[in-house]
Amino acid sequence: MSSRTATDQQRRYAAWLSDPSFAAAEIVAATGYGAVVLDIEHGAFDLADLERFIPFLRRLDLEVLAKVLGPERGPIQQALDFGATAVVVPHVENAEHAAAVCAYGKFPPLGDRSFAGGRTTGYGGFDDDWIARQDRETRIYPMIEDSGALDDIKEILALPVVDGVFVGPSDLSMRRERGAYSRGEGDFADLTVIADAARSAGKPWVLPAWSAAEKAFALAHGADQLVLTMQHGALLAGFRAALDETAELAREGRP
Repeated sequence: MSSRTATDQQRRYAAWLSDPSFAAAEIVAATGYGAVVLDIEHGAFDLADLERFIPFLRRLDLEVLAKVLGPERGPIQQALDFGATAVVVPHVENAEHAAAVCAYGKFPPLGDRSFAGGRTTGYGGFDDDWIARQDRETRIYPMIEDSGALDDIKEILALPVVDGVFVGPSDLSMRRERGAYSRGEGDFADLTVIADAARSAGKPWVLPAWSAAEKAFALAHGADQLVLTMQHGALLAGFRAALDETAELAREGRP
């Protein structure tokens, strides 16, 4: 399967991967997606997987958004050292917290990332231009999934170590005391606050948009990237569709 350069339209559409399946990655690329989200926080990835899988994804010309284990230095720096395009930082509590943890993704004097060399430097040295490119081209997205982060959304987006935000609608609904995420009026009201703040700040926002309503909202409100489907959800839908089709044929008495 040959690689292709993702167009701006392709990179806008991402798939959510929960394990390091090379076949799933190739299918995602071949069907026209331009980006993937790696759910390292809840998925089945270890460091050896990521060291192999992220370069493979990049060779398929897929942007790689790595949703790391937590808001800590180690996971953030490891994802960047392996070659991730962006790091999605979960469990950011507020603007003060965002300023501290997102700094781990930017080199001094802008932030507090530690230099490791290796893949990102072509296994050679580095200079000031390389530092500037890394800070400019590798994005840091705190997740907006906590009530305090939503309250501080404008302040978070104003931080120089923050390149945009990634929405966690399910956790946000629970932490806003609405219970399980139902794509209700309150959920879309919160999404509107985030979208408006991102537009005012001139920074991107990313939405996991499983339903048609979420996809329509994200498109209408200028989301930079939409995560359209989950790896396991796509498998479930495909297996279920084949079974349902066969069951319908059996009911109709077809041979």
